[in-house]
Amino acid sequence: MFNYTTFDESKVEYLEIAPASELRNGERLFIEAEGKSVVIFNIADQFFAIADVCTHDDGPLGDGDLEGYNVVCPRHGAEFDVRTGQAVQLPAVVDVPAYPVRVVDGMIQVGIPKE
Repeated sequence: MFNYTTFDESKVEYLEIAPASELRNGERLFIEAEGKSVVIFNIADQFFAIADVCTHDDGPLGDGDLEGYNVVCPRHGAEFDVRTGQAVQLPAVVDVPAYPVRVVDGMIQVGIPKE
């Protein structure tokens, strides 16, 4: 499991995604990065990225409602903290991967683990 709070910088490749100005507060952006479906959230002008898949049933997660820093799976109501990927509400018990996000020269970059 990859989690940005415990990642080793030498094992991450940052990919340039989009201008930070294009992802406004409260919005999200869906991307495919190195074969992984990822959703990037802008919450209070902070960027967070998690895998776009619910660990409960492999359904899409990124379309769910945001409640604070939690995204609610639209299928069965599992909740995940977008800052860490931690599963915080049943039926999910397994965390989703979380990825480091940074802004360099106005561009959003997401750190994807090197294979």
